[in-house]
Amino acid sequence: MRKFTALIMLGLIFPSLVIGQVPKTPNISTKQETGPNSAGTKDAGQHELTASDAEAFLEGVVPLQLAREDIAGATIAIVKDGKVLFEKGYGYADVKEKRKVSAEDTLFRPGSVSKLFTWTSVMQLVEQGKLDLDRDVNEYIDYKIPDAFGKPITLRNLLTHTPGFEEQAKDLISFKTESPDLGRYLKTHIPSRIFPPGTVPAYSNYGAALAGYIVERVSGQPFGQYVDEHIFKPLEMNHSTFVQPLTPELAPNMSNGYQLASDKELKFETVTPFPAGSLSSTADDMARFMLAHLQDGQFGDARILKPETAKLMHSRLFGLDPAANAMAYGFYEESHNGHRIIGHAGDTTCFHSDLHLILDAGVGLFISYNSAGRGQISPRSILWEAFLDRYFPYTPPPAAAPETAKQDAAAVSGSYESSRRGEMSFLKAFSLLGEMTVSPADDGTIQVSALLAPNGKPKRWEEIAPMTFREVDGQDVLVFKPNENGQMQTIVPFPFMTFQRVGLWSNTKILLPVVGISLFVMLLTLILWFVGWLVRWHYGGKLELTRLEWWLRIGVRAVFALVLIFLTSMVGLIVYATSNIDFLSDTGSRWFQIAQVVGVIAAIGTLAVFFNAIYAWISSRYRIWGKLQATLFALVCLGFLWFVFAGHLLYFNSNF
Repeated sequence: MRKFTALIMLGLIFPSLVIGQVPKTPNISTKQETGPNSAGTKDAGQHELTASDAEAFLEGVVPLQLAREDIAGATIAIVKDGKVLFEKGYGYADVKEKRKVSAEDTLFRPGSVSKLFTWTSVMQLVEQGKLDLDRDVNEYIDYKIPDAFGKPITLRNLLTHTPGFEEQAKDLISFKTESPDLGRYLKTHIPSRIFPPGTVPAYSNYGAALAGYIVERVSGQPFGQYVDEHIFKPLEMNHSTFVQPLTPELAPNMSNGYQLASDKELKFETVTPFPAGSLSSTADDMARFMLAHLQDGQFGDARILKPETAKLMHSRLFGLDPAANAMAYGFYEESHNGHRIIGHAGDTTCFHSDLHLILDAGVGLFISYNSAGRGQISPRSILWEAFLDRYFPYTPPPAAAPETAKQDAAAVSGSYESSRRGEMSFLKAFSLLGEMTVSPADDGTIQVSALLAPNGKPKRWEEIAPMTFREVDGQDVLVFKPNENGQMQTIVPFPFMTFQRVGLWSNTKILLPVVGISLFVMLLTLILWFVGWLVRWHYGGKLELTRLEWWLRIGVRAVFALVLIFLTSMVGLIVYATSNIDFLSDTGSRWFQIAQVVGVIAAIGTLAVFFNAIYAWISSRYRIWGKLQATLFALVCLGFLWFVFAGHLLYFNSNF
């Protein structure tokens, strides 16, 4: 569950509100053993990863982050060579009461890191022969995922985020005090299928929750009970649970969650599709989980996976290009600094976490913050990169740009939308607003709007192989290649999603200026209409209009008013939902639908505006300026309709 932007807002598209998995500032490399960076060198003089050096390093980074970013607290665990090397809590679990964070006792919410326990549970049942990764998931559940594309969805698709589901935000998180009903949620929130299964990675909370439900159905145990008996107890993770609300025994140990440490604490978040993100755990418990995976499924005398199953789970399963990071069996690759690394990250509204496993070094790191903080750049990304550079320094190989660098930069330029998106509801508009722009520079490099450097500016990328671009003075790699439909796509460092180039219809570099101008003209028209009425009233003037012209004049202004009311209402409802996540429920759905009814009336009303333009040109009563004004009004309505239909703002869907 990572934060991307407020517009993926619902990252889930509510990328900070939903359990999702996208970093604010992705800074992970796509370098693989066989990739374009494989000839790099490891720098001499690196620091030895010891408990004392790790403590000194973290003391110089974390407290400063907490103070600078207005974060209440953090918890960290580092494991190495089969042991817990270092773990510590920083700051406060309760700012008001000055209760300090303890790595051993304080529970944090790791968000989508929870999915690793879901995938581990799936693989346990696979190795027992109770689940088949290539069987239609409909054979394991008591309802039906509708057919689409002539291909069934399999567990292998769920593990790699390739079932082809659209993203949804409704009912993901609430503040209800009763335990959620997983089966009811899954049966009533089936997402539309927008990609053929096994073709396009598109991060899916629903898919992970579905996998957890399959664990329930096949094991005959509630998901939380299954994980407790088959993972938590063997690993002695005594301060971990998927249960919501927390049990009386664990509730006192729970850290508060904050947007900013200086703000009031927020309520405990209930994740409705809980196998996707409801875990509450300590850094000490997470260290045990990391050790089990780093030791091929074993922790002490306990074993949660057979060695061959653990190794399989960590291997590459689905990737769009050999030079890019790939999805493993639930983990995803985030290779960097000459090492193959797998991991997962997670976000709720307040908690922001990372889990990384450097397999060949036997090192794992878990970190979680209990506040969103104020900065644009993710503190955990900065800490992780600094950790790697200190203990695993690496210099990527030099690369000469191909002779076709400038042509290739021009060829990949354009606007791209994320595969992780809402498609069949008004959330499509957020996909438009969150488009990534690739821009060429005169020197053959490119800039990508969504990928920011620590200074908040877009990173620059240079071509190092045909259609393969590496970050200037960095390691991250972007690969551009057509998909099976011939559509250019950007393969980014995080392999659970991709970005697909959009055409003119959905290109917000053109669409947003058009709709902005359209709304400005509508608002200005209404203001001047009122001002003109005041002037005429003051001087006793009167417009000489026929009855039809009078009705057309009123109708045009009424349509403009409805357009502004509709879009203002939609924006207002979304802004309200950003700070009241539980509004994204049936209650919020009704309000959105009321706003959409206004939008439908406005859209139909534009016919009057178009008729007004036609009448102006065929009537001898209109002078040229009147004809041009009526034409302008028709054009701004076209701008509004373009945005409405491209953004699916009038799609009436009870799930979004």
